[in-house]
Amino acid sequence: MKRRIFIQNGATALAALPLVTFGSTTTQTADKPAWLVEWIKIYDESIANYRALKVSDANHVYAGGYKDDTDIPNPHTTCGFLITASMLMSCPESKHYQSPALLKEIEAAAQCMLKMQHSDGTIDLLSTNFHSTPDTAFVLENMVPTYRYLKKMSLKGREKSIELVTTFLKNAGEALIVGGIHTPNHRWVVSAALTKLNELFPDVRYVKRIDQWLAEHIDIDPDGQYNEKSTNTYSPIVNRSLIIMAKGLRKPELLEPVRRNLVMTTYFVHPNGEVVTEASNRQDKGTIGNMSRYYYCYRYMALHDKDGLMAAMCRQIEQTSTKAQLAGYLDYFLEDPSLWDELPVSKPLPTSYAKAFPYSGVVRIRRENWDATILAKNAAWLTFHKGNSVLQAMRVAASFFGKGQFQTEKIEQEGDTWVMTQTLDGPYYQPIAADKIAPDGDWDKMPRADRPQSEVQKLTSTVRIKEVAGGLEVRVELTGTEGVPVSLELIFRAGGELSGVVPYAKRANAYLLEGEQGTYTLNGDVIRFGKGRAEHKGVVLRGALPPVEAPTVYLTGFTPFTHTLRLG
Repeated sequence: MKRRIFIQNGATALAALPLVTFGSTTTQTADKPAWLVEWIKIYDESIANYRALKVSDANHVYAGGYKDDTDIPNPHTTCGFLITASMLMSCPESKHYQSPALLKEIEAAAQCMLKMQHSDGTIDLLSTNFHSTPDTAFVLENMVPTYRYLKKMSLKGREKSIELVTTFLKNAGEALIVGGIHTPNHRWVVSAALTKLNELFPDVRYVKRIDQWLAEHIDIDPDGQYNEKSTNTYSPIVNRSLIIMAKGLRKPELLEPVRRNLVMTTYFVHPNGEVVTEASNRQDKGTIGNMSRYYYCYRYMALHDKDGLMAAMCRQIEQTSTKAQLAGYLDYFLEDPSLWDELPVSKPLPTSYAKAFPYSGVVRIRRENWDATILAKNAAWLTFHKGNSVLQAMRVAASFFGKGQFQTEKIEQEGDTWVMTQTLDGPYYQPIAADKIAPDGDWDKMPRADRPQSEVQKLTSTVRIKEVAGGLEVRVELTGTEGVPVSLELIFRAGGELSGVVPYAKRANAYLLEGEQGTYTLNGDVIRFGKGRAEHKGVVLRGALPPVEAPTVYLTGFTPFTHTLRLG
């Protein structure tokens, strides 16, 4: 869900921009560092992309507004245009500086935002949420800076736009002081929006509402992770919101959870700069993303605390993100010139460790150029990255009473080995006691819980993972009822080349590993895995999760099933 809209002009235009070293202040315009000026130029090119999205029909109810990629006019894209246009108009380095034509478009978009705002002050997220207080707070992340940029201008005729935006903001404030939320992060997004509103239009009701949410305490666990564990979406949003609140409310104690989360997150980074997402309990679970969303937070804390670890992560993010991704929060950097300062000297980032995060149900292992994630409460219980070559999941299932997909509640350490277990039973049911028979014969009135069990079948699954030279050894053991078909899946990221495996004719993207070793190669990075086992071709078993649309290698057998696989 894209709460913040930034339309990019494409790689060709961005690649044509000059390379600028971060932290350099040798090339400046109006005292801005060269890299910040470059970000402004990136935004300059993005304005053109809004043209195709504009509702240009003067008779349309949302004339002057902007559509999403499904052709629906909406407040999120519209306020994205507003912040982009107003920000550029206030920057002397922009080709849109003080543009009268752009000011007219801003006025029309601001008028549309009021049409999209309900009488209670809320707006809709048309894909799911209606009369939504949280989404109103999310759009204020763009609308408050829009107000500031308009006030900063000296361009004649801006007064009407300021009036329209002011009305929207004050209406929104009425919603935020009474409206409810859905998820943990919404509390802090709403509170950050109220903090910003209070800076513009001081109101004791705003602060009172913030205090109500803060009374619930920040939802950070001893690992340093927030409740949603959403590393690719909501963790950076929470950090950003808490920084806003710490500054605007003069509550420096709100920076402490930010510090803890940012330190923890240094252990959730793959060698290629991607972030570990598999433990999330939100929609970013298992998605691919880099650390660019964290850049503002790391830079703020690096400079605020003079922290070399935070500075090192900033420098790594600069190397593993595109310029357009980094520019996505340009308004934050224009608002706070202290962020333009040179970063502190870097301290080493963690690149060789085996570290458990029990509250997150995660074990992270990294040895320089390869890393692995072991996951509890997740059917995809292991990932393995080696550069750009990625085993994005390992799963195992048995066709055991339709419930044989392996998933563990916890990860335990036994010496140098990480152990996960699951025990299942498959009972049959006897006739119900005479005094519990439903007179009308309704099956639902004679529940299984009231019936004696017999012929109870058992299945115990155990996975043991330990480090070996250059990688991991994974031992999978399923015991109990004999003769149960088993299927072990190795799911790789699309785009690479498999070798040493046999295509499975009945299913696309499916392969069997029969020999000693297979390989998966992408951009010169190679993952080796083996040995193989193919005792049957029941690769997708009843009760197992459906196959993933990605290259998948299967190892198959029957219980008692014991197999050791090496990854490296």
